[in-house]
This record gives sequence, structure tokens and C-alpha cells, in this order.
Amino acid sequence: MVERIPSWIERLLLPKLSELSGDIRALSAKVDSLEKAVNARMESLEKSTNARIESLEERIDSLEKSMNARVDSLEKSINARIDSLEKSVNAGIDSLEKRIPVIEEIAAIKVRLAELEKRVLSIKA
Repeated sequence: MVERIPSWIERLLLPKLSELSGDIRALSAKVDSLEKAVNARMESLEKSTNARIESLEERIDSLEKSMNARVDSLEKSINARIDSLEKSVNAGIDSLEKRIPVIEEIAAIKVRLAELEKRVLSIKA
């Protein structure tokens, strides 16, 4: 009876094992095919992503240059206005400095005039 069991098992299982072996090969081929497809898709996505990143970097660089140019232009404009205001303020101060001696002389004349008026009044009295 022991001799019959292995051949019986062999007859039953061998076709199923062969069938399973074929299924496994087919699945392995499908997995390989899917792996190749996934790898190809990943490479494509990586290239696309890299291209977009490079494009964004170029746009950022361009915007940075544009902003730097605008800042430089504004800085020059502001400096020019500050220089103009400084000249105007300096001219006003210079004008006031020229008037100070005249004002001092007028004040001295008023003091003398007041003294003269007091003398005249004292003489008249």
C-alpha cells in the first residue's frame, strides 16, 4: 500500500504542480513587465519633474534679476530726491545764516533807538 500512495499522489499532484508552475512563470513575466512599465513611468515622471524644476529655477532667477533692477532704480530715484531735498534745505539754511547778521544789526539799531528815544524824552522833560 505504501508503494501505491506515492504514485497516486504523483498522478494527482503533478499536473496541478505543472499548472501552478506555469501560472507562476506567467505571473513572474507579468510582474517583470509591470516592473519595466513602472520604471519607465518613474523615469518619465522624474524627467518631467526635473524639467519643471529647471523651468521654475529659471523663472525665479529672472524674477530676482527684475526685482534687483527695480530696487536699484528705486534706490537711485530715492537718492536723487534726497540729494535734491538736502540741497534745498542747505540753501534755506544758508539763506537764514545770511539773514542772522542783518537781524542782529536791526536788533542793535532798535536798542539804540530805544536809548535815543529815552534821551530825547529826558531832554524834553
